[in-house]
Parts: sequence; structure tokens; C-alpha cells
Amino acid sequence: MNRLFFVLAFFFTALTFQSCKPYKPEGQGITGTITWLEGNQMPTITDTENPDERPAAKPIQRTLRIYPLIQFEDLKVEQGLYTAIAEKPLTEVQTDENGKYSVQLSPGRYSVFVVEEDGLFANIFDGEGNVQPVTVKENEWTLLDIEVNYQAVF
Repeated sequence: MNRLFFVLAFFFTALTFQSCKPYKPEGQGITGTITWLEGNQMPTITDTENPDERPAAKPIQRTLRIYPLIQFEDLKVEQGLYTAIAEKPLTEVQTDENGKYSVQLSPGRYSVFVVEEDGLFANIFDGEGNVQPVTVKENEWTLLDIEVNYQAVF
């Protein structure tokens, strides 16, 4: 009798979980995490047990600015940061204390910049000269994790 009870309980539990769908938020946009990386990232040879003692990336609180898709040639660069953008930002969002963010956007292509004290940061380019490009599709969330690493040495 106990065996029959366990078989039936397992069957109903499996049936219940099979009908559950993963949570999918409404709308579309971009979501991700912003991290900070600095210092020497070069591999080193040491006599210690842990030869790879490079600092790890840490989540940071920052503001993200979302622009219409921007080409590299339309930017002014000073010391690794962008200091002049001809376009006006469409929106901006603040990350939480764990560096996480989400922003709803209409379907389209955008450029995303991290606001730093002396300018804007972006370090991804596509083959067409677009800076930190991201594509938002109808009813989909696009993952865009950004590592702010302009003070790291590779």
C-alpha cells in the first residue's frame, strides 16, 4: 500500500511540475549585470599554490545610458572613455547594489554606455563600427553583461 501511495504521489508531482511554465516577464528590453575589473590581469608564474591571483570582477552600481545605435566615428574618445556623443540618450537606468539592471525598450537596435566620472564607457564593437550594440526583439529580453575594465591591464 505504501509503495502505491509513493508511486501515485510521484506521478502527480511530476504531472504538476510538467505543466508549470518558467516565468517570463511581460514586454521586451535588455537585462544584465555590470561589473568592475582593474589591475594587472596578466598571467603570472609564482611559487605559491594559487598562481592565478588576479583580481576578480566585482558588481558595481552605475548608471547606464541607452542611445540609438551609434557608430564609433561619431564619438570623441579621451583616455579610454567617450566624452562627446552627438545623439541624445533615449533613457537611462541605475543598477542595483549587485550591479543588476533591466530596462524595457521597444524592438530595435541600441548602443549602451556605462556612465563613469570622466565620460562614458563601452568596449564592444561589431564589424560595422557600431558601439556596444544590442538588438531588442518583440517579447524578448536580451542579456547584456558589461565588464567595465578600462583600468585593467591585459
